[in-house]
Amino acid sequence: MSKSIFFLVHSTARNNAIECVKQAPDGYCVEVKPKTRTIEQNRRMWAMLGDISRQVEWYGKKLTPENWKDVFSASLKKQDVVPGLDSGFVVLGQSTSKMTIKEMTDLQDLMGAFGADKGVEWSE
Repeated sequence: MSKSIFFLVHSTARNNAIECVKQAPDGYCVEVKPKTRTIEQNRRMWAMLGDISRQVEWYGKKLTPENWKDVFSASLKKQDVVPGLDSGFVVLGQSTSKMTIKEMTDLQDLMGAFGADKGVEWSE
């Protein structure tokens, strides 16, 4: 039996998922979780991060879009920081690719509010 993914959007999909679970061998695992971010959300997030990266200086530094993604996702998730092995600090984070649609919406709302406060002009 191979991996199966069901989007629970109607009764037929739910019934197919139930049948798949009934037929699964012992030791298989079932996970029910919210759908992750959409392609459109991902595209918009990177556009916003690019705009912020080009227009905002953060404590005397220009950050890359990837750096800004870490800053915003850490802020959204109220993440913890620990000392690094050699020096500096490491943010214990969550990948944006695993965020739900709602979490990604919240992240973009946070980015939008920050950008508005900093006078960012959005390209999209």
